[in-house]
Amino acid sequence: MEFTPLLLMLSVLMIPSEAAHTAVSLIVSPSRSQFFKYESVSLSCEDQGSSAGGRVRRNTTKRWLEACPADWGVGTAGSPCSIQDTFPHDTGVYWCESVSGEHSHAVDITVHDGAVILDSPVLPVNQGQAVTLRCLHKDKEATKPFSNFPAAFYKDGSLVRTEAAGEMTIPAVSTSDAGLYRCSNSELEGSPESWLAVRAPPPSLTSPPAPLLSLPRLLCSILVSLPYLVVTALLLERCCRSKGVCSAAKCDEEELY
Repeated sequence: MEFTPLLLMLSVLMIPSEAAHTAVSLIVSPSRSQFFKYESVSLSCEDQGSSAGGRVRRNTTKRWLEACPADWGVGTAGSPCSIQDTFPHDTGVYWCESVSGEHSHAVDITVHDGAVILDSPVLPVNQGQAVTLRCLHKDKEATKPFSNFPAAFYKDGSLVRTEAAGEMTIPAVSTSDAGLYRCSNSELEGSPESWLAVRAPPPSLTSPPAPLLSLPRLLCSILVSLPYLVVTALLLERCCRSKGVCSAAKCDEEELY
């Protein structure tokens, strides 16, 4: 049974919503979302709030909420969990669970029993970052996957472009580049689809500085305010004079008595 994007979405919804806001994170090595059958992959947890790390968990099409190493993988709790020989049934959603119960961002890992896979980032990438997608092929004679062959790249089912070297680079990725990607070759079968997640920068917490007045606007403000300043000065002068006259008259009256 193929792990479809719908199953992935339903699986992610089962993970608590605070997953993207915690200090625990999942590290996948090699850092890609697709693997050939019989490849090895290492998964580990990093927790900024604790030195104990965490436990890697997963959901697959066969079983849910499996923990490493109790239900799958090789390792011990709190240490890297390894899958020495991956199989299609290892396809699923993986995440970390800290000692305090917090969850990391969930990632989709696909194990393909075929000749072509797509090498794409397994973790969300930051907006503005350069991203390179590679179409990898592995035959019976090759010990490692290679990508130096013509490949067509697709996003959400539509052709993006064809690259002779089997690599497609997005110089500055944006949120509009997020989607399902796959690659294919005319002589080989196509790869499965993988989701490229793009993380937008957080909103600025500080307000921008107030703009300075330009010289023309400053002169205009002075000219507009000048009549009011002149009138105010005249009124103050008249008031002072009237008070001075009154004071002098009062003094003369006191001398007469």
